[in-house]
Amino acid sequence: MKHILLILLACVTSISFAQEEDKAQLQALKKANNYVYQGNALAKGDDFISAEMAYRKAISEQPSSVTGAYNLGNSYYEKGNYEEALYRHQQAAERATSKVEKHKAFHNIGNILMKNEKYKEAVEAYKNALRNDPTDEETRYNLAVAKKKQKEQEDKQQEENKDDKDKKDEDKDNKDQKENEDKKENQDNKDQEGDDKEDKKDKGDEDEKKEDEGKPKDEKKDKGDDEKKKEEQKPKPQPGQLSPQQIKSLLEAMNNQEQKVQEKMNAEKQKGVKIKTDKDW
Repeated sequence: MKHILLILLACVTSISFAQEEDKAQLQALKKANNYVYQGNALAKGDDFISAEMAYRKAISEQPSSVTGAYNLGNSYYEKGNYEEALYRHQQAAERATSKVEKHKAFHNIGNILMKNEKYKEAVEAYKNALRNDPTDEETRYNLAVAKKKQKEQEDKQQEENKDDKDKKDEDKDNKDQKENEDKKENQDNKDQEGDDKEDKKDKGDEDEKKEDEGKPKDEKKDKGDDEKKKEEQKPKPQPGQLSPQQIKSLLEAMNNQEQKVQEKMNAEKQKGVKIKTDKDW
């Protein structure tokens, strides 16, 4: 019996807590809705700053509020702040629990993407909106416009890519042609330098030859060099031997000496020969 009473007490307490929690949620939702209504009134009066503050309070009171995020996104859209508007409508789409809420959020996301010229993403957003409400003709019309813009954008991009490719190819061809011309010019310059050096060398040799022809001293020197070469080609006496000239001189000296001796002997014969005698005592 005691256990049964404890169980009943726990159930009553849980029910009481649940009721209190539901009551708090209802109060938060009521406050959030009041802030949304206040924000809508301020937005109609073009007081977007105050409207933005009211919507933010609504989200603060009820973070899961789809209406607060959706209306705040619309407020940013009206001021041209498409980045913040896109963020808030994406929040609304994530928090939405009904097809109606999802359709409105995706439809507005598509509109924002169209403003940013992101046509491919806008097509997908409108498709999501139609999945939640296929009967909306406005969304269907926006989808057709987005598809057309997407094709135009892709064609333009392809044309620009083609022009860029053609320009790069042309630049590459011009660069290759210039490099080839530079190489040819460098080679021609090298060949010309070689020809100039060869011409200078030939001219230098010719000038030197003419200069030698006008110098008699050099000719005498060349003649002396020839005689010196001939002299060097003659046989040279070896050490300890008489040269032919020395032998000739020696023979002439001996002949002269012999002739002198002969002449002396002939002279003595003509005078007579003296005979030695003993003395008389």
